[in-house]
Amino acid sequence: MSNATLTPESRSSLRGATLPKWFLWAVAAGSIAAGLGISAAAGLNSSIQWALIAAVLFVLGTYAISARVEGRRQAKDRVATSMVWVAFIMAVIPLATLIWATVKRGVKVLDGYFLTHSMGVVADEEAGGGIYHALLGTLEQVGIATAISVPLGVLTAIYLVEYGRGRLAKTVTFFIDVMTGIPSIVAGLFILSLWIVILDMGHSGFAGALALCILMIPVVVRSTEEMLKLVPNELREASLALGVPKWRTILKVVVPTSIGGITTGVMLAVARITGETAPVLLLVWGTDFINANPFQDAQESLPMYIYLQYGAGEAASHDRAWAAALTLIAVIMILNLAARGIALWKAPKTGR
Repeated sequence: MSNATLTPESRSSLRGATLPKWFLWAVAAGSIAAGLGISAAAGLNSSIQWALIAAVLFVLGTYAISARVEGRRQAKDRVATSMVWVAFIMAVIPLATLIWATVKRGVKVLDGYFLTHSMGVVADEEAGGGIYHALLGTLEQVGIATAISVPLGVLTAIYLVEYGRGRLAKTVTFFIDVMTGIPSIVAGLFILSLWIVILDMGHSGFAGALALCILMIPVVVRSTEEMLKLVPNELREASLALGVPKWRTILKVVVPTSIGGITTGVMLAVARITGETAPVLLLVWGTDFINANPFQDAQESLPMYIYLQYGAGEAASHDRAWAAALTLIAVIMILNLAARGIALWKAPKTGR
């Protein structure tokens, strides 16, 4: 009998029994209730413990019920889906808790005054003050690091993808891989020994920006390299077949095609270095006063400000630290949203 002659009832009977769509929600509710009951009976006070118990019961309950009704093959598929959901929830809950705690504690003093004033005449135990000097320092240091790292990283990636052959390309790739895993404190120590100890240039925001460059360049190179590899070779070949030089093909065809992904990688690299503390602690130091010159004297930054304020141990300083942390998260979120927006804007247009 062909599929065309099968009635809906006969097709349903061939597929076998199927659990309803609300099955997983019911199992999840039962698992949570059972987890809470087991935790209460065993005297477990930690929310993490009952959550783990509920997760295990959810996976086991999904397999047991599905295997009995739908068969083992479908049960294995449902277990895989359940484990994906459990892993997703376990990853999201700490992040959501962190953001909620930061917002709850940070909004106490976060206002226009806090964003436009410094700590120049305010003691750590006193209320008031702000993060203007730290916000200015962070923007300048990250801006300098980006201005240096992006051209170097993008051009290096273009060389590796379009021109790189032989031993030199392999050597560059190897060192890029090594630099990707360098701890931030090592980058700070390197610039400290070279820029401050050997060259005697002194502590400044620019010294911190140089250390941030070491952390940012490999991220830019790797992300740009992967985006350039996604450009179809047919586009390159079509341009070269028209007699266009290779450098112009790269400039007019390859880079514009991948500019959305390149921009996203750059923004993610910027977001990564924005929260670095170790290089700033070694190279920039910190100051309670506004220093708009990143090439001379100590300069504050948001990570350093958070570290110093929380370390002061006063209630007012703790409030300022949480507000600065919330500001830092907001800056990074804005950068990520900007990256996604640019990626969507510059993405190749598809249509029929």
